[in-house]
Amino acid sequence: MDLTTKWLGLELRNPFVPSASPLTKCLDTARRLEDAGAGALIMHSLYEEAVMSFDEDATRFLHHQDTGNPMARGNLAAPIDFPCKLDCYLEQLSSLKASLGIPVVASLNGVTPGGWVEHAKELQDAGADALELNVYHVAADPEESGFEVEERYLNLLELLEDQINIPINMKLGPFFSSPAHMICLLEPAGAAGVSIFNRFFQPDINIETLRLVPTLHPSTSTETLLAVRWIAILYGRSKLSLGATGGVHTAEDVIKLLLAGADVVHLCSSLLQHGPSHLGALAQGLEQWMDRQGFGSIAEVRGRMSQHNVADPSEFVRANYMMMLDGYSPDAAGGPGM
Repeated sequence: MDLTTKWLGLELRNPFVPSASPLTKCLDTARRLEDAGAGALIMHSLYEEAVMSFDEDATRFLHHQDTGNPMARGNLAAPIDFPCKLDCYLEQLSSLKASLGIPVVASLNGVTPGGWVEHAKELQDAGADALELNVYHVAADPEESGFEVEERYLNLLELLEDQINIPINMKLGPFFSSPAHMICLLEPAGAAGVSIFNRFFQPDINIETLRLVPTLHPSTSTETLLAVRWIAILYGRSKLSLGATGGVHTAEDVIKLLLAGADVVHLCSSLLQHGPSHLGALAQGLEQWMDRQGFGSIAEVRGRMSQHNVADPSEFVRANYMMMLDGYSPDAAGGPGM
């Protein structure tokens, strides 16, 4: 079977791309992901806030050693003993590039245009094959319009396109009033691809302590259907590479996303739960299905069930909603039935 695919202008041996996660923090685990069959690798995210916080602490505790008690000054560590988070990230990127034979994509999660550009240049110089931008922006300001939110993404892309020449992949959340329109605007602004859709982890409420608590729930296969719909709508309408993220656990999930038109599928929760070897099981399931269906390559699969190619394109918008509700009826036992 020919599982090769093209993503962000990069030739990949297959469409399986582990997304940013703790698994990519360790060189040994990254090697295991490659050995298990990953087509490319997205590093864990570099957070601009973390870099800024370290720099502020270093300035306070290390670089201002000429203040305070003179007798204690000689006991302070030298700044060189504390490499900053950016330096550690760049060192790991260089190590991954030297050790792996698959493309390595850096992941930048920033907050200010200046920080994005400065760090993106350094990631490019360290050897990143591409750059994933995760604009984790929750539009919670009632004074900020949808147009202003979109401009935040587009202005950032335009700024970066003038500064770096490696492909840029934009990781988007689903909360846009017109996702298809927004995604089509990314290409002229400088993006080479888009990942659909970023999961926005929700804070929970502890009803006993009356405090907010962070929560992390693994994704489920059902979540892939959101990406299936929008990738199927976008296929053939945009030249951007289409990556599917969120809920990819089984070979069936992978197949549905490829049929919709995805170039690659990103995996996180399933690899954290089952380990790197799960990539092999997914690839085997995909190949067995392709053999049964008579497909010889991913190119023959991609987009076969996109909105452009199905008999009734309205099923990706309103028709499916109407058919589902009209066909619903309680079963004899009083439970839901169809």
